[in-house]
Amino acid sequence: MTTALRITVAAAASEIQRADWERLAPTAHPFLNADFLSILERHEAAAPASGWYPHHLVAADCSSQVQGVAPTYLKTHSHGDFVRDWSWAAAYKQLGKIYYPRLLTALPHTPASGARLLAVAERVQEQLIEAGKALVAAEQLSSWHIALPSAEEVALFRKHGFLVSHDVQFQWRDHGYGDFDGFLGTFTSERRRKVKAQRRRVAESGLAIEVRHGDEIPPEWWPELRRIYASTFDKFGNHAAFSAACFAELGATLGRRMVVFIAFDDGVPVAVSICFRSDKTLYGRYWGCIGEYHSLHFELCFYQGIAYCLRAGLTTFEPGAGGEHKVARGFEPTVVRSCHWIADERMRQLIGRHLALHEDGIADYAAEAARHLPFRVADELLPGFKA
Repeated sequence: MTTALRITVAAAASEIQRADWERLAPTAHPFLNADFLSILERHEAAAPASGWYPHHLVAADCSSQVQGVAPTYLKTHSHGDFVRDWSWAAAYKQLGKIYYPRLLTALPHTPASGARLLAVAERVQEQLIEAGKALVAAEQLSSWHIALPSAEEVALFRKHGFLVSHDVQFQWRDHGYGDFDGFLGTFTSERRRKVKAQRRRVAESGLAIEVRHGDEIPPEWWPELRRIYASTFDKFGNHAAFSAACFAELGATLGRRMVVFIAFDDGVPVAVSICFRSDKTLYGRYWGCIGEYHSLHFELCFYQGIAYCLRAGLTTFEPGAGGEHKVARGFEPTVVRSCHWIADERMRQLIGRHLALHEDGIADYAAEAARHLPFRVADELLPGFKA
């Protein structure tokens, strides 16, 4: 017999005790910890002022011992969560229905897949799921979205009636390369020459590149680094959610779990790639550049990250969402999934049919992209690849 847990909603990540985060979350994870979400909320990158209303689901037993946590927000828009449901919101509007706000379990501004139901057992995860569905009904919300959960959680959400959407990311994996030269040695000669030429152009430009962890960056650097980061968002008319103070606190608090690649021109920073890491994975997140420098984007966002992984013993590099140009640089097409509870029966059927058609297209796209990887013998290097 399953013992019922008491499910409450925490209005801030900081309301959840550090000991509970450390007991339930993956060890040394850069995003699932007592600090990352709290810092984003405190600096309003994920707070009501920016359309993120913390609704973290917390499951506790009769002795008030926390048994599970689901980092969750009420969202008034679809920015920064990578659910990719803009067309759904438009369909709701056309049919005279209200889509926002909707419930979201995710890592804000972070398209990294992984655990979303932090729990001691599957029975706790199932009670968190039922509590989330009950919250949708009680608040009369349109939907609940789980962005990029683990494969095991996807199966569990399916079991509970969630729809599943599919997308493709491009991720690097270490197949025993040893070092960067070993990695390039697996490329065809033409692709290898192109990468070497790009790296040579950067090396000959006179730029100096430094790799620093979060606690190695002086606080007074962050206003300028943040200005560089924001320049990319300004270029495309988007909002740069992180302030200089937010980055500074993340760096000081996360320490080696933040990795920053900085390019200097005559001692002045002109480009930055801000990443995070766990014990196994490097997560590329934010890039910005002031000025025009040939191939610098590839160097700072891809090649430096791969080299760092090989030096540090990390086996995976997730450089972020999108970007077919990553394939030619050895990033493998990887299918990722999100899960969706649609409260309205008719809309659930409509969206379900749409997702079923979309799934085949995603699988075909991933398989086609894999054929353009730069490796000499892709089948031998990627024996486990599956769309």
